[in-house]
Amino acid sequence: MKTLFYPALLGATALASPALAQDHSGHEGHDMGSMQMPPPAAPPAHDHSSMNHGQTDPEEDPGVPCLSGSRIPPRSSEGSGTARLPGNEGGMRGLHLMSGDWMLMVHGNVSLQYTDHKGPRGDDKVYATSMAMLSVQRDTDWGKVQLKSMFSLEPAMDPSGYPNLFATGETAHGLPIVDRQHPHDFFMELAARVDVNAGPGSLFLYGGPVGEPALGPSAFMHRGSARNNPEPPITHHWFDSTHITYGVVTLGFSARKWQVEVSAFRGAEPDEQRWGIETPKLNSWSVRATVNPSPAWSLQASYGQIKEPEATHPGEDEKRFTTSAHYDSGRGLSAMAALSAKQRGHHGETSTAWLGEVNWDIDRHNSLFGRIENVKNDELFPDHLDPLHDTPFRVTKFQAGYARHVPLGPVDLTLGGSLNAYAKPAALDAAYGNNPWGYTMFAKLSLGN
Repeated sequence: MKTLFYPALLGATALASPALAQDHSGHEGHDMGSMQMPPPAAPPAHDHSSMNHGQTDPEEDPGVPCLSGSRIPPRSSEGSGTARLPGNEGGMRGLHLMSGDWMLMVHGNVSLQYTDHKGPRGDDKVYATSMAMLSVQRDTDWGKVQLKSMFSLEPAMDPSGYPNLFATGETAHGLPIVDRQHPHDFFMELAARVDVNAGPGSLFLYGGPVGEPALGPSAFMHRGSARNNPEPPITHHWFDSTHITYGVVTLGFSARKWQVEVSAFRGAEPDEQRWGIETPKLNSWSVRATVNPSPAWSLQASYGQIKEPEATHPGEDEKRFTTSAHYDSGRGLSAMAALSAKQRGHHGETSTAWLGEVNWDIDRHNSLFGRIENVKNDELFPDHLDPLHDTPFRVTKFQAGYARHVPLGPVDLTLGGSLNAYAKPAALDAAYGNNPWGYTMFAKLSLGN
């Protein structure tokens, strides 16, 4: 397929160690501080209290008002940037405290991990991931104000990151990163959002020097279907690579069951100088439509034209289309299915990817998770002298894992691991071996209980 055609602050993060490549805030509790909440009847195994601050769906419980007194709360929960998740998802977990008219939200965890990926291109490494966010929100008679921030100590990690077979994207020491997960920047978000009540919903403006445009599903570290998964997807640069963007402005309209938005943003991916803020630009654009038909579902489709995103392909713009369906039962089961297609350059070949992932909290102490993803990637051999340079290969990754949760007062300890296997063309045997595989073990402390 030679052408792509699709319809078109405040805060702090980063705890202990140099890596936030994936922090799937999982079992943090939800301390509502001084808020007076009605006691739930027969709660599920996990507290899915959301960023909706105690709001419930009126069709399920018409007698419980939300904070502002409205009995018509939204059917969605907030993901990364302005992305929506199912209302049952529960939003970011951690501590939620009231101070006058402002709600302070603090979230964080740190995870010690060991990854060992086998095969000629495999590697092993002990590393740590961490994430913390601090944001404030105020509801008013005319709408809502949010100030958001997120930071990471990941720049302290070697620029080459850590092992992740068949993953590609960004650079380290001036060379393309292949078979590894790249580090993220110190500034992950410095943005604000203002919602103004308008008819059945609100008109909103989001933006800042560091943020996320309206493109793709919520970033992997923020969605419930990946909350216990210790590895980032190898399809990250097909779905949510723009979750750290220097310069973002988004205008949208958000209603109870749907949201439409358009963004202007800087297209270039972050460079290797990860401690500072790069010069913001607005040279790219995207549009996204999201539908939340019920608290259990969130469906999105988005399209973007990105100006020279990759340093390894100067002068080549990218067109990207994504669509995804998120499901959350409200009883511990969360899943996502997603499809993406992107075209690099004016006449480049279209590269597609799909992903399915699931997390099942069996009870308060035990979780199972898994992911299957498939991608057509032409960046596995970056050396221009290699005969396989720029040759696209379709690879499938299978992953399954288990997590055990141990409450320790104000924090949760999660112990677990995952096992990987791959399906690939025989032409890759010389580089990757006949049967490459891998595993990751982790121990994570999460704020909340």
